[in-house]
Amino acid sequence: MESPELSLAMLFGIGAALLIAGVVIGLLFGRRQSPAAQKYREVERKLDQVLQDKKAYEDEVVEHFGETAKLLNSLTESYRGVHNHLAQGAANLCQGQGPVLLDRIGARGDSAEIPPQLANVQPPLDYAPKTSPDEKGMLNEEFGLDRGKAGAPAPKEQKDPA
Repeated sequence: MESPELSLAMLFGIGAALLIAGVVIGLLFGRRQSPAAQKYREVERKLDQVLQDKKAYEDEVVEHFGETAKLLNSLTESYRGVHNHLAQGAANLCQGQGPVLLDRIGARGDSAEIPPQLANVQPPLDYAPKTSPDEKGMLNEEFGLDRGKAGAPAPKEQKDPA
């Protein structure tokens, strides 16, 4: 038979271990159920939702512009085909005096070359009527001002305070 002291010490040890385990479990469970922890989990959930929505939006934008690029390329090819068809018909029906096909437009020459009508550009001139070469032109600041005539205001005389 065992001694009663040993079983009593063992009983106190098991009880203390269970008490400590219960306190630790209670603290963990209490923190998990606290309002701050719930708010933190709610914020994490909302952040995940916002990130998913942003990713979906970005995917939608990429898809939209990809489709737009395809449609514009298709439209450009269709326009080129219609233009070439009309130009070919005009060339055939107008005995070769119609517009040029788009396929042949690129072979015109250097695009950096200045057209002859723009090569000799002159700046604007002062076309005010002058009776002599020394007279002021219309674009001059003093044009039309008569400073030496009788109608001009005379300078005011200053009074001597002394």
